[in-house]
Amino acid sequence: MNVTIGQYYPVDSPIHRLDSRAKIMATMLYIIGLFIAKGIFGYILAVAILAMAIMLSNVPFRLMLGGLKGIIIIVIFTVVLNLLFTRQGETILSISFIKITDYGITLSLKMAVRLILLIVASSIMTLTTSPIELTVGMEYLLKPFKRIGVPSHEISMMMSIALRFIPTLIEELDKIKKAQMARGADFEGGKLTERAKSLLPLLVPLFVSAFRRAEELATAMEARCYRGDINRTRMNEPVFRRNDYITFVIFGSFVIITLMLRFIWGL
Repeated sequence: MNVTIGQYYPVDSPIHRLDSRAKIMATMLYIIGLFIAKGIFGYILAVAILAMAIMLSNVPFRLMLGGLKGIIIIVIFTVVLNLLFTRQGETILSISFIKITDYGITLSLKMAVRLILLIVASSIMTLTTSPIELTVGMEYLLKPFKRIGVPSHEISMMMSIALRFIPTLIEELDKIKKAQMARGADFEGGKLTERAKSLLPLLVPLFVSAFRRAEELATAMEARCYRGDINRTRMNEPVFRRNDYITFVIFGSFVIITLMLRFIWGL
């Protein structure tokens, strides 16, 4: 089962060498600009920037395409909802209670493109950033909120662990499913209620495995005297370099341009 979010692809590339904080902020700015974009020019710019990031990352494009298989159902569900429940625009097809408009089709396509670009952009960040670097980057970005009682280190650690174990749990689910199918389990046939009941042999072992892994991780961290960020130092402190500032300027400019395209030029 292909999942790219949470995986790390260890190669040398300009994107891999960027500071983790720059990559996190660039991803956030890209997502903001993506949801601001309204017209075709905004989406063309978003695709162009993402294509440039993919080329600079040296990550095989087929790996990212494989990761999109997991969200196909979400994309289709989003498209169908927008098609059926959007009433604005000129009616193209009307059958009983089903009414499809030209605006609904446009909105559905935009939402599908947004979801795909969002997943690919998030995948680039995790594929080019190791879990340790991701933890350090999030902790540094959350440090200003520590003054108001936000546990920046604990939050960043939990988020990085969650991202790290997404592929592991998906792989575990795939193994459990194949084992149950080898024993004669049927997950595809039958009515909806029967298919829902057939998921129990998958979910129960998966939850047991997840709790076991969590307990093993907690034991390993305690054995290494892990105490959060109390008196914690680092051998290599992260430092912003020229390429990090250039990255921030590029994605900041993307947000500004999409704002101008939408609210000034109406494109």
